[in-house]
Amino acid sequence: MAVESIVIDLTKPLPPELHPKIDHLLTEDDTPVDNIFSEKQQRLLVESLYSSWSGPGPQRPFIALANVGLFFAIRQPPQVPDVSLSLDVDLPEELWTKSHRSYFVWEYGKPPEVVVEVVSNREGGEDTGKLQRYASIGIRYYVIFDPDTHLSQDVLRGFQLDAMRYRPMALPLWFPGVELGLQLWQGRYETHEDTWLRWVNATGQLIPTGAERAYQEGQRAEQERQRAEQERQRAERLAAQLRRLGVEPE
Repeated sequence: MAVESIVIDLTKPLPPELHPKIDHLLTEDDTPVDNIFSEKQQRLLVESLYSSWSGPGPQRPFIALANVGLFFAIRQPPQVPDVSLSLDVDLPEELWTKSHRSYFVWEYGKPPEVVVEVVSNREGGEDTGKLQRYASIGIRYYVIFDPDTHLSQDVLRGFQLDAMRYRPMALPLWFPGVELGLQLWQGRYETHEDTWLRWVNATGQLIPTGAERAYQEGQRAEQERQRAEQERQRAERLAAQLRRLGVEPE
């Protein structure tokens, strides 16, 4: 009796009938583990993308997540990146379904392209165990932001996957294919002045937050208003000069 073969396209999400059972998996435990700076940093990286970035190209959606489980194997515990960015994927409409609560690689058909870890202490293994696991998962770009230099003298380190191993990237960080970079930025985010990690575009310009974008648009509107007012005043002066010469302006 012939056995029908099953061909699986590994570049696409796994067919639903082949999805592993996940009823036993813990997708969230509601345990607060991050400090306030890390929480703000994670939110800054995610919010700015949704506020001001349209993706790496036309018709190329993305998912940016903070502190969400990344499940890559059914019998392996998940990684929980501080920030992850995955291209060419969409979030499902229903987010409360268990299979949609975390980033399951078999659901999306691919791992994220970028993972960022913010170092808070010497216990996280960001440049040892996590580095090795992210390489095995296939994360193309891995970034370690170490603001207090717990792990090395380098505040910012980036790694690019090469034959399932990471090689260090030169600064400033730029991610080909993602069409984004990351750089350190000294400034005020919300109410706090500090050194933050920010996304940048190909020309090195910051990807603005929603508040920054609103401020910039407000500044442009005010400049336009001032230019219009200057033009009105110039026209009035010209009309007054014409009247003094006995010419009635049209």
